[in-house]
Amino acid sequence: MKKLIILLAIFAFSTANAQQKHALFLGNSYTGVNNLPLLIKSVAISFGDTLVTDQNIPGGHQLIQHSTNTTSLAKINSRNWDFVILQEQSQKPSFSPAQVATDVYPYAYQLNNTIKSNNSCTETVFYMTWGRKNGDASNCASYPPICTYEGMQQRLRESYMEMADSNNAAVSPVGVAWKTVRDSFPLIELYSPDESHPSIQGSYLAACVFYATLYQKSPIGSTYLPSGLNNSEAFYLQTIASSTVLDSLSLWGINTNKPIANFTSTGNPVVNFTNTSTNGVNYAWNFGDGNTSMLENPTNTYISTGNYTVKLTTFSADTCFTSTNNQTVNIVITTIDKQEILNKIKIYPNPANSFIEIKTDLDYSYISIIDVIGKIIKHVISENKIDISNLTNGIYFIKITGEKSTVIRKFIKE
Repeated sequence: MKKLIILLAIFAFSTANAQQKHALFLGNSYTGVNNLPLLIKSVAISFGDTLVTDQNIPGGHQLIQHSTNTTSLAKINSRNWDFVILQEQSQKPSFSPAQVATDVYPYAYQLNNTIKSNNSCTETVFYMTWGRKNGDASNCASYPPICTYEGMQQRLRESYMEMADSNNAAVSPVGVAWKTVRDSFPLIELYSPDESHPSIQGSYLAACVFYATLYQKSPIGSTYLPSGLNNSEAFYLQTIASSTVLDSLSLWGINTNKPIANFTSTGNPVVNFTNTSTNGVNYAWNFGDGNTSMLENPTNTYISTGNYTVKLTTFSADTCFTSTNNQTVNIVITTIDKQEILNKIKIYPNPANSFIEIKTDLDYSYISIIDVIGKIIKHVISENKIDISNLTNGIYFIKITGEKSTVIRKFIKE
């Protein structure tokens, strides 16, 4: 019975953190062999996540072709994707820098612009592929650095990193994980017999790397095991995929612009909130007592004892992404303390119609009228009688801001 309860608790936690993503794949057979989108989807499902996919992946297709392919363009514009994954033909990014600059980069740029034109919040992800098992024999003579796997892999890495960096995009570092597996577990065969396309082990590695890239969650522990893969191989591939991506998110351009909400608080009952969020430019606070704020580092005065859930929502500069952090503050107020707080500010009449008068013994810098979403309607420096005739009927807040404390009181305009 205890085991069942534990399993149910684990399931409840995983489903509570489940994510749904929508991804479009534009590539060729490196994406199509072993149905990579389906493999990623299956890994995601094993963790309670959902991946809705579409693809256009004709064999040998290049970015230059996708940039004018009516099917590819129609699919880009078919919905607001979370991600569009771009995979170049397997050899082209490994060529000389001058050739790649002419034959690859312009079309990566063009496709990224098309993606952003459809939805500025869609993230472009470049699919970094791997070098051929023994280098590119067909192009070795014209460009010797790719005569070996190592040389070809290095050029692929350089080119995909440049594509991601110049387009403010992310890269899914499958090729980097591939090299780690070759170095650390040489008995795991990642290639099919043609020494170019992936085996099921290679495709599963790619799927685990993509799961970590798209969800920023580890694939370790996935229960999905495709046919032809054993448990030991799956664990090694999951582990390498996880460390490759999650240990270096900023290197791959993953989550670099997404906000992470966080804050600390001190004081009782006047609580000072210090915003420690990253990548945020706008903020929305709910203090759990009916008061709100859009200041970066606000202060709130609580007038009753209790546990209050404070919610901070942080917004990215492009407004595409938000992050929320909830924390509980414990307020303990004695009867004397409460009366002292209430005595600091009196407003009347309440409800009010044309004017509202304020009486306070607080040494204040200014008075603000704020609406229910935290927007400041007006500032008052020294007036005690404030004209509110132009306000629409509803709930508002008077905020008295002093040097040492801030007091907020609610009033109704009718």
